[in-house]
Amino acid sequence: MPAEPAPSAVPVVSSASDHSPTALAAPVGDPPGGRGAWVAWSIGVTVYVLAVVHRTSLGVAGLDAATRFGINASALSTFSILQVLVYAGMQIPVGLLVDRFGPRRILSVGLVLLTAGQLGFAFASAFGPALASRAVLGCGDAMTFVSVLRIAARWFPVRQGPFIAQLTGLVGTVGNLVSTLVLSQVLHTAGWTPTFATTGLVGVGVLALTLAALREAPPGSPAAPRGAASLPLARQIRAAWAEPGTRLGMWVHFTTAFPASTCLFLWGMPFLMQGQGLSRPAAGAMLSLIIASGMFFAVAFGQLMSRRPSLRTPTVFAVVLGTGLLWALVLSWPGGHVPMWLLLVLFAAMGSNGPASLIGLDYARPVNPPERIGTASGIVNMGGFAAAVLALLGVGVLLDAVGPGAGGGDTYTTGAFRVAFCALYLPMALGLVQILRLRRPAALREAAPAPQFTA
Repeated sequence: MPAEPAPSAVPVVSSASDHSPTALAAPVGDPPGGRGAWVAWSIGVTVYVLAVVHRTSLGVAGLDAATRFGINASALSTFSILQVLVYAGMQIPVGLLVDRFGPRRILSVGLVLLTAGQLGFAFASAFGPALASRAVLGCGDAMTFVSVLRIAARWFPVRQGPFIAQLTGLVGTVGNLVSTLVLSQVLHTAGWTPTFATTGLVGVGVLALTLAALREAPPGSPAAPRGAASLPLARQIRAAWAEPGTRLGMWVHFTTAFPASTCLFLWGMPFLMQGQGLSRPAAGAMLSLIIASGMFFAVAFGQLMSRRPSLRTPTVFAVVLGTGLLWALVLSWPGGHVPMWLLLVLFAAMGSNGPASLIGLDYARPVNPPERIGTASGIVNMGGFAAAVLALLGVGVLLDAVGPGAGGGDTYTTGAFRVAFCALYLPMALGLVQILRLRRPAALREAAPAPQFTA
């Protein structure tokens, strides 16, 4: 297949350090933006929203899944761990595929896999087939976000990059809202199979829209440079990884995203219902608070990073340290059951996790050429999902070690959850060390004279 078209002129990336007043200057051949850009992006982000619905649907069905398949907490966490592990492992291959074949094709394949995975999960009655379905779903999910970023890079001016990335994440939270506010209620009225089968079939309509209407580049864009399609895969990965900004972006994503993901993917509902004694509607509303506050943080961070890139690293540290301190306060609260106001503050603060993770893309974008942006984005994007695997596994293992849940996990105590959620601090500490180690090399590289990227 031919490679995706590239801009008419090779961009010149105006690099700057964290202390510069501006991060990017508009390159020659900057994409036009406008109505066509918003139409293309809207179609791509629709696919992403559906992927988020599928990704987070298990988060509101964890207790139901434990009962349906007769499994304990460790086995239950395997669903999300495998799905997220597949997602993270697919990020670099997907980035390469997007750079080679274009986002439209990759989004279409992703929709087929998402639909197959969700339908398989709907009709599964045993642990093994259900687990395989979540793996297929994770593979399809992996093909969405990076593809949308590639569409945005081809359609929108460079200066809008940070804002569009945040906006993509913001709109994606609609998928979280559908899961927490709609699926959680439908599941207990319509039942398991109708709920998951219906959400799976939505993918058929979205696939038809993508194939019929998505244009991945502005009309009249010339063909991509020959090197963009002929560069060996291993060399493409090495070139992206060699940039300190790519590696720093990955560790920023790793360190910021996973606390909210751990709650939304699986453990938030059990923690709130069994560990804190909230009703299902109250627990769903608390998870929705992550999403609602995330919308605010996405807009704020998108505007801030576009105008003041010097605030990237301080913002990342504020989010990580703030989230860690609030979790420490909750987990150490005397008696275990924390006051509602503290839960509200914690879950509202975790709304900053997803938007902060997208700042990682802002470190990688200036130092990678257009024909490598999918690969670099894939490397960055796998960070938070790798951390989520560690956290999901850690919480499940510690829950079973402290308070085994016989018969589907109904016996976990407040104390067990307090111990289990200490697993959040391992990836948090690892990520902070790496950010501190890479911050200076990345800043020096970005502050160097602007490189001329050629194919």
